[in-house]
Amino acid sequence: MFIFNSSIGKKFVQSISGAFLIIFLLLHATINFFSVIDSFTGKFGIAAADDKLFSAGDGLFKLGCDFMSTPVISIMVPILALGFLVHIVYGCWLTAQNISARGGIKRYEVSSKAATDSWSAKNMFILGLVILGLLVFHLTHFWAKMQLPELFGIGTYENNPYLLLMVTFKPWWMLLIYLVWFAAIWLHLVHGFWSMFQTIGWNSQVWFKRVKVIGVVVVSIIVFAFVAVAVNAFIQANFIACI
Repeated sequence: MFIFNSSIGKKFVQSISGAFLIIFLLLHATINFFSVIDSFTGKFGIAAADDKLFSAGDGLFKLGCDFMSTPVISIMVPILALGFLVHIVYGCWLTAQNISARGGIKRYEVSSKAATDSWSAKNMFILGLVILGLLVFHLTHFWAKMQLPELFGIGTYENNPYLLLMVTFKPWWMLLIYLVWFAAIWLHLVHGFWSMFQTIGWNSQVWFKRVKVIGVVVVSIIVFAFVAVAVNAFIQANFIACI
């Protein structure tokens, strides 16, 4: 089949699945950033300290978590996550094929000078491995304590995401690990964003420059939101709520 046998087809699959990844992260970052807003309205610490207040509260993060449980989102998130999984598995397969075809580990062959000069373009697979490894680490902190018990009855269910954020990010070294992860995500997505549009044909001299700028802005907003959530939870846990 053309889409799986040609280089253009392979890049197209990787680009589309990468778009699913960006949408998934944008949704995830938006909901999580509500916890930062709740800190400024005084609802973060109150909700984290009392499950009853959390359940009855109207904090944005609480409302966001409720929104994520609606039928439409409950269907959409697994689809986006599946696209994310396809991006990871397909990327590993493509890299293995490239290594085999070239007789060793070499950087991606890219036609544009911008890609050639980009460190992230040369190390997309390494960045992907870092992201994947820390993703598994991340899932043990949140998905395994919220969605996994709720869906499959495995483990102990944690109903209060405010408290879970503070427990997770209270140690300074945990915050540092996540910041490294966020940096890898930024590098990976900045290259992946413009590469995605280049694959579908938006590679003219004018549009290429615009897409690169838009990519940096969009990815920076997403990663900034995640960083703000982690740093805010660390501050809440160690200097304000003092759990």
